[in-house]
Amino acid sequence: MRAERFDFLNAQGQTLAALLDLPAEAARAYALFAHCFTCGKDVHAARRIAEALTTLGIAVLRFDFTGLGASEGEFANTTFSSNVADLVAAANALRERRRAPAILIGHSLGGAAVLAAASQVPETRAVVTIAAPSDPAHVTGLFKDRLDEIKAGGEVAVTLAGREFRISRSFVDDLAEQSLFERVGNLRKALLLFHSPSDDTVGIENASRIFAAAKHPKSFVSLAGADHLLSKRSDAAYVAGVIRAWAERYLDMAEVMPEAPEDASLVVVRETGRGRLQQEITVGRHRFLADEPVAVGGLDSGPGPYDLLLAGLGACTAMTLRLYAERKALPLEGAVVRLRHGRVHVADCETCETKEGMIDRIERVIALRGDLDAEQRRRLMEIADKCPVHRTLTSEIDIRTTEAPSTP
Repeated sequence: MRAERFDFLNAQGQTLAALLDLPAEAARAYALFAHCFTCGKDVHAARRIAEALTTLGIAVLRFDFTGLGASEGEFANTTFSSNVADLVAAANALRERRRAPAILIGHSLGGAAVLAAASQVPETRAVVTIAAPSDPAHVTGLFKDRLDEIKAGGEVAVTLAGREFRISRSFVDDLAEQSLFERVGNLRKALLLFHSPSDDTVGIENASRIFAAAKHPKSFVSLAGADHLLSKRSDAAYVAGVIRAWAERYLDMAEVMPEAPEDASLVVVRETGRGRLQQEITVGRHRFLADEPVAVGGLDSGPGPYDLLLAGLGACTAMTLRLYAERKALPLEGAVVRLRHGRVHVADCETCETKEGMIDRIERVIALRGDLDAEQRRRLMEIADKCPVHRTLTSEIDIRTTEAPSTP
């Protein structure tokens, strides 16, 4: 990943400090990230999610709202509406200098802001919120004991997360005037919600309200065990991986495949540079991640190699059963294939040719649904062993490894 300064002017002519995180290759899409209340563009969640998204081919613009971080202006003069205007200005700057953002991502109050701004960025196709409040006024709970002072005095200094901020009456009044549910209902863009059930800053019920107000296409992902700020690196990496996989469905991304893109049968695996073990797998038009659990040095951002092996066998089994049932007009309503891989002593395998040591064992359990008689079930179970992947795994395999020519 490489970052470029991308400062731009807001509606008041003030310079807002911004960074554009770019992938190593040409960007497939651009995203705009809105940080949480009183945070900044360099908060852990923003930086880590941007870093992970760039490894997946998505450029990310993150900036400091007016009066925060390195941006000009006074925080006391800002409102939720001015934050929304800053987001629109950022999108305009991206459109003029690169490409309009196809994805808007907002964390906490930034999530509410992207929901409010989305209608003003027509090129946006997908909106993502992380731990967002369903009502922007939720943020006043951080200084509820000072609200009377703010209304009476017009402006009060409050301490939030160890830092002093001046909160104005206009800020509080503007929050009270927001009607976010109407904007969510008229979003007309794909929506993805992330929220942790254990978030003690913005409760999970906020995600439920936003989800209920939104129209399809909409999706919800539970961040079990994550805190409000996504302090764990693995949580941010997981969010980024899900965003990339989810957004693929809604974005027209330029496919960047330097290795034989014309060969749809070619599987390409490359290190992302994110974590020790994370890999990006490209199969034709499809991209996804492979990784290992945190306990063994990975980020747990995708299935492991043996998970993918079992998935291939399971998918092939189910497809083979479906094709056979259709050909023979069998009343098979569906099949569920459950698989597990392990190592066992060869003494536990009576039919194995190997006589010493350990062997690999794949346990496959198939549940067949439908009004099938005993003979039909017996035949389907026989057919399961004839799926092409099963035959490949149980036959002699010749794997030839060569080194590719060096490239600059």
